[in-house]
Amino acid sequence: MNIYYGFDHLPKIVRPVVTIGSFDGVHLGHSALLGEVVAQAQRIGGRSVVVTFSPHPREVLPRGGEFRLLTSTERKAELLAKQGVDELIVVEFNMAFAALSAEEFVRDYLVERLGMATLVVGYNHRFGHDRNLPEDHFECLGRQYGFEVVRASAFTFEGGKVSSSVIRNLLEIGDLEAAEKLLGHKL
Repeated sequence: MNIYYGFDHLPKIVRPVVTIGSFDGVHLGHSALLGEVVAQAQRIGGRSVVVTFSPHPREVLPRGGEFRLLTSTERKAELLAKQGVDELIVVEFNMAFAALSAEEFVRDYLVERLGMATLVVGYNHRFGHDRNLPEDHFECLGRQYGFEVVRASAFTFEGGKVSSSVIRNLLEIGDLEAAEKLLGHKL
């Protein structure tokens, strides 16, 4: 897996199939989404690309409460590589970046700098400071800027939600076994 820090010095990536997120923990839900990214890249003869952030947005944006990171950027990269991801772009998350709208980020970074062919998002994924956009906002952007949007299905494990927050809560109460079950790997 190739790792890039920011968008400024990216090489030409063939038909990038992109997903975006913090991917803290790279848990089973992430694995399902990443499997879709890899499959879509294979389908179109492109490269699977993950865009993630460092530091984690919750470390920058004031949301209150303590926050425990599940994985360092280095560990996240190892786990993403094991999922078959071809390219990792680590974006510095700061207040200026946080102020971008979803459209600005898609247009200026994913389309113009990366040349994105396909965007894979979770069933309810939103990003940008304008997170309260209509559910079909990415599809509208896709039509406007010429990329395909694939929405991954909701993922549950043993009937329950899998998220980094759920895993953090399990760790907080000391249930390492249940947390690692949802992660799909050792911490």
